[in-house]
Amino acid sequence: MRQHESFSGLTRAPSASGPHEGYMPGFGNDFETEALPGALPQGMNSPQKCNYGLYGEQLSGTAFTDVRPERTWCYRIRPSVKHTHRFSRIDLPYWRSAPHVVEDVTSLGQYRWDPVPHSDTPLTWLTGMRTMTTAGDVNTQVGMASHIYLVTDSMEDSYFYSADSEMLVVPQEGQLRFCTELGVIDVAPREIAILPRGLVYRVEVLEGPCRGFVCENYGQKFELPGRGPIGANCMANPRDFKTPVAAFEDRDAPSTVTIKWCGQFHETRIGHSPLDVVAWHGNYAPCKYDLTTYCPVGAILFDHPDPSIFTVLTAPGGQPGVANIDFVLFRERWMVAEDTFRPPWYHKNIMSELMGNIYGQYDAKPQGFVPGGVSLHNMMLPHGPDREAFEKASNANLGPDKLDQTMSFMFETRFPQHLTRFAAEEAPLQEDYIDCWTSLEKKFDGTPGKK
Repeated sequence: MRQHESFSGLTRAPSASGPHEGYMPGFGNDFETEALPGALPQGMNSPQKCNYGLYGEQLSGTAFTDVRPERTWCYRIRPSVKHTHRFSRIDLPYWRSAPHVVEDVTSLGQYRWDPVPHSDTPLTWLTGMRTMTTAGDVNTQVGMASHIYLVTDSMEDSYFYSADSEMLVVPQEGQLRFCTELGVIDVAPREIAILPRGLVYRVEVLEGPCRGFVCENYGQKFELPGRGPIGANCMANPRDFKTPVAAFEDRDAPSTVTIKWCGQFHETRIGHSPLDVVAWHGNYAPCKYDLTTYCPVGAILFDHPDPSIFTVLTAPGGQPGVANIDFVLFRERWMVAEDTFRPPWYHKNIMSELMGNIYGQYDAKPQGFVPGGVSLHNMMLPHGPDREAFEKASNANLGPDKLDQTMSFMFETRFPQHLTRFAAEEAPLQEDYIDCWTSLEKKFDGTPGKK
């Protein structure tokens, strides 16, 4: 085994010091990076012989003939056909994929859960995944699943990739390191990570225990939403996304690679690390994003705009304007609208909304929706502020007011989200959540001009 100066076991490309150390800024850029000088071919993709005895290989995330193909050329120690062998089917009983409809579980309703608690059982990224909802169909590559992850232990000589999905990771507690084929990403609360379909990685615990949320995207990959009349700035700016520089392992050791394919899990055993990409270039790569750099926009005179204005990322659906998934962020911001009910209004929506609380208090639900908690308001089911939030907002002195120390998000999809048995029976469901609207009063008495 050759020894290199390493970072978490990986040799990493040199990069400038400062806030971008180990990362390259931009979203969807064509990047190029090498961990050893001269490892990246110049002026061509597939030379007859690559430097260092490397193998050239392309990783494609779209069809070759897409309008803007997503692909990355990798220059690796072994071609990836050496990173799989005979497969054995395994079961990860808490990780489910759509379609997954449990006949005796009712998904029709408004639901809320307390944080899924940690246990004394050691859990890795694979064994600690807990599916809450599924939507669409993994076989036809539409829809999504939402998960809670509970992780206490690093993956030792164990690797994973999903052929089914892109993974959007939203930490709520602890810090994780994703050692991927294309580089190293560290994430903590207030950050997210995006792991493309087909990318091999190992997950390590930097500070635990770890808990967070995952949106498993079966459809087209996440992209920045069109800003329309908002223009070129605000919301999530491309420069704030960070893609890792090249990093590789040259390590011979018995290793396990687990693959998720059409909702099933398969295991294969090899004799080395598959994280052996020494150099790469392309636009299909993992990245991270600091949610505190999201620049919200909103009403500065009257009315409450649609929550779509807070979209960070969107995965397009087949119908214009109706997304397969929207990732929406509700963070600190000023409320200044005059003569306006400022919290989210009551509504029914064609989209299904799963929300998670990263920290703080959500303005439409001042009680009960705690950090680490989850709520689900399925398609065409009414929801909105509870009585306390309604009365406070209806009678507040409407001066400028800052919502501070708050960060919640929403995984919103055009498909109905079906509860798993874990969500219905094991996760800490708040049985009385539906009663939060019971005390809302009839205020109508027919008096003209009454407010």
